[in-house]
Amino acid sequence: MKQLGLRLAPYLLFVVHTLLRWTWRIDIHETEEFKKLRAENKMFVPGHWHGEELGIIHMLKPYRVAAIVSQSADGEIMAKVISLFGSRTARGSSTRGGVGALKGILRLAKEGWRPSVAVDGPKGPRHQVKPGIIEIAKVLKAPIVTVSMASSNPFIFKKSWNKSELPRPFSRVQIYWSDPIPVAPGENFIEVHTPLVAESLHRGREYCLNAVKTNS
Repeated sequence: MKQLGLRLAPYLLFVVHTLLRWTWRIDIHETEEFKKLRAENKMFVPGHWHGEELGIIHMLKPYRVAAIVSQSADGEIMAKVISLFGSRTARGSSTRGGVGALKGILRLAKEGWRPSVAVDGPKGPRHQVKPGIIEIAKVLKAPIVTVSMASSNPFIFKKSWNKSELPRPFSRVQIYWSDPIPVAPGENFIEVHTPLVAESLHRGREYCLNAVKTNS
């Protein structure tokens, strides 16, 4: 029964999310620099905070974004959900399967997919940028673009460490794509770029929160 439940879970999550999304009022803000990057079909590395993925997962395929997910049982479910949304995954994290994840990232990039990562993963602390996204951007020689989300009426999974948010039915959902953050390799490049990524995510989150508050 447990194995059956694990196999059915991704399909149930996909159906529930799709039904909810049909009720959401979604607004997407893209900065002018980001629009230019997309128009030129250039590579970039999207980054987001853990906990906001349930409001942006449907954007993976339209933005040609793939996701990096862990090799855990939860990661297995998420990988299947992502495939149902028409996107791709690389499996692994900084604590498990890192080499395999890097190989998967490089393969996906060659196929034109942009590898996305939750910047404070895989286990937190919440809203603390880890070096993974910066190292990926360096390897791919691509800028980082942060994506933020907030909704007017979220259900918050309070028992999860990342306080995941799922917009309730008929919520207003605001999504924000930031200006690209170039990653220049050099001495202390991680220390230099970490605060830039954090600042971009905090600024994007604030924009989204203000937008849903003003327009609700």
